[in-house]
Amino acid sequence: MLIKPLGEDLKFEIYGLAVITLAILALASLISPLTGTLGQALKQGLVLIAGKGGYFVPVLIFLLGLKIMREKSQACLNSRFFGFSLLFLTILIFLHLPYPSDKAFLFGQEGKGGGLLGAAGFYVLQKGFGLAGSRIILGALGFISLLLIAGMPTGQLGQDILNRLVSIWHRGGHFLSNFLFEEVVGEETKEKGSENKNSPLTALGARSVFSKNAPAGDREPKSASREKQYLPPNLSQNPGAKGVKTACALANGQPYRLPAPEILASIVQPKSNAALDKEISEKTRVLEDTLNNFGITIKVNRVNVGPTITRYEFQPPPGVKVSRIVGLADDITLAMAASRVRIEAPIPGKAAVGIEIPNREISSVYLRELIETKEFASSSSRLTVVLGRDIAGTPIITDLSKMPHLLIAGATGAGKSVCINTLISSILFKATPDEVKFLLIDPKMVELTIYSDIPHLISPVVTNVKKTAGALHWAVKEMEHRYELFAACGAKDITRYNEIMCKLPPENQCLPFIVVIIDELADLMMIAPNEVEDAICRLAQMARAAGIHLVLATQRPSVDVITGLIKANIPSRISFAVTSQMDSRTILDMGGAEKLVGKGDMLFLPIGASKPVRLQGAFLTDKDITTLTNFIKEQMSPVFNEEVTLVQPELKNNNEKQDDELFPQAVNVLLENGNASVSLLQRRLRIGYSRAARLIDLMEDKGIVSTYEGNKPRTILVNKEQFNQKYH
Repeated sequence: MLIKPLGEDLKFEIYGLAVITLAILALASLISPLTGTLGQALKQGLVLIAGKGGYFVPVLIFLLGLKIMREKSQACLNSRFFGFSLLFLTILIFLHLPYPSDKAFLFGQEGKGGGLLGAAGFYVLQKGFGLAGSRIILGALGFISLLLIAGMPTGQLGQDILNRLVSIWHRGGHFLSNFLFEEVVGEETKEKGSENKNSPLTALGARSVFSKNAPAGDREPKSASREKQYLPPNLSQNPGAKGVKTACALANGQPYRLPAPEILASIVQPKSNAALDKEISEKTRVLEDTLNNFGITIKVNRVNVGPTITRYEFQPPPGVKVSRIVGLADDITLAMAASRVRIEAPIPGKAAVGIEIPNREISSVYLRELIETKEFASSSSRLTVVLGRDIAGTPIITDLSKMPHLLIAGATGAGKSVCINTLISSILFKATPDEVKFLLIDPKMVELTIYSDIPHLISPVVTNVKKTAGALHWAVKEMEHRYELFAACGAKDITRYNEIMCKLPPENQCLPFIVVIIDELADLMMIAPNEVEDAICRLAQMARAAGIHLVLATQRPSVDVITGLIKANIPSRISFAVTSQMDSRTILDMGGAEKLVGKGDMLFLPIGASKPVRLQGAFLTDKDITTLTNFIKEQMSPVFNEEVTLVQPELKNNNEKQDDELFPQAVNVLLENGNASVSLLQRRLRIGYSRAARLIDLMEDKGIVSTYEGNKPRTILVNKEQFNQKYH
């Protein structure tokens, strides 16, 4: 009988458990004499090797076992483990300093000092540099080991320690003030809360942000993990202005802290795979032979291995048309045994043709590794957006304010929703609630509701399709209001306005950026196409200078959803995998998206670019999003503006004036048949689905039929006599 081999992960868990068991036994042998003959022999060995530092050996062994269990086949000895080992050796040598160098090994054999290891290191240093030099070198080695363990440069480590000491100092002072003056603080807070509750809505301009005139330390973090201190605005100022109430009440009086990358799950870096090199060599040979069979002699001169695909670059021989190579796409796909092959001919900025072939295994690109990069940390924009990595593995980090609006489209499961989550999360890592506000519209009610109650929201996540027109109408009104503020102070855009306002008292007159995100545009275009299209086009044309930016997403990239007006006013676009070349042309005005492999594989067409860039989108788990939002919610609570989702009065009047001429006839059809359904109106009146659905919605608004309740049929609420009396 054949025994089924153990899985790779199970093997490494067993190895790790064995190493941890050895560490526990070693520690027990040092503490207790009840470990038997082998235990006592192990103790003697540890004391002989490490002396008084023998207790550190089980700790190192335990950390090694834990690393094997967690990372399994990906486990490798990183710089942090070498840092612990170097610190251990430094301590052993330091323990031997009190003993004379000529008797170092004698004391080491007796288990004194740092054992034989400490004696050997001490002997070398003592003979070479003397006692003073040995102490200097040991101090340097200890400092280097701390840098390896921390995994950050000297300046960043010192700043991080300083920030933590300052934070502990502030928390201690705040605790003492609460303990000594608890009742007084409670009364003041209560009075301020009641004043804010009774005060009218203050302006969107009544808030505090970091201006460009602020010190560099406040404006630009030195590292991705540095936390910026943010003080709350004075909510009582400027009570008569219009707009959104200044945002957030600080919990426990603490300053707002930007989340650090460490709150996200740790990343397991894949090990280099020797089999991948062999695969690339084989595919290079097959590609050259395939084109040679068709009379095109080429030599692959560059290979770029990306997370999703590998691009093979070569220069066509003289006299060979590029279109001839493009026409061989299907033959190359067959020869490579690939699912899809994309040919970029020519590569922008290069005199070369690129053949993009999917990898057998797709490597994930995590958001944490990108926000820890120097590019993200050095960006001073509060609308810095992480997209992913390109074919060469270069991080692609852009600025939403320069796009200035973004259209995202792709088939179901291609990575569209993950891209939106990455966009929102990367801004949350950069901006405080008073610097950036979100207006989230999610008709599907499942994608963006995870961000409910974060203080960056202007209003609760809009999930009712009928309220979206009012929300977009509010955004247009807010844009017009901002332009009135700009004109009053002679500013041409939000950046210049904030610079002027931060110099004048009161200091909380600065405006935040507003990012409007619509997760499924198709649902809105079905219900209220005219109102939605008009509002989107108005915002796309004028809202950039006002600091309002649009992000539109849809999984149905057809011309009736992404109309010509919408596409003309949104220059930056992202396309994930789509089903046809027609859908790709609708999004990008060119083919190519139909050849993407999915799972975050995207084409990014920034404003002003002639050709899109192929990327592997950053990945963020639901658990990471929950951790991030909980970190933010624990600090601050939002204050919503209820006017955002209210349909404006003029919009209601317009809807009432736009009654369909078939309305009376449609009501009679429902009264005669005794049930209310869209399909019935389609058959009896010979009209399309959209018009029939609008007629049913109009009847619901007028109280003729009941509201939609899932799978239950609508109920007719009036009879024929009541309808004739009320509407005739």
